[in-house]
Amino acid sequence: MAIVETCYEHIILDDKNIPIIAGTTMKVVELILDSIAYGWSPEELNFQHPYLSLGQIHSALAYYWDHREALDRDIEHRLHFVEQMEKAQKPSAV
Repeated sequence: MAIVETCYEHIILDDKNIPIIAGTTMKVVELILDSIAYGWSPEELNFQHPYLSLGQIHSALAYYWDHREALDRDIEHRLHFVEQMEKAQKPSAV
């Protein structure tokens, strides 16, 4: 029996090679951050993001687990960027 590779039906790459959930503007990493930060199951992610199907959510989760190193580096980069932006901000007068 021949093995045929498949792609992730609900995941596309934008022009910067960032994985996005097809038909939405949501990045895979954003959904993953919700899952990690709140401990949400696929069903809870679906409840919190009703515009996503469970198929889209499971596809995004599968994409994450298959590309975990790269997406974890992206998450670390994003966190570092936010930290740098916070440090650069002057204290509020309020």
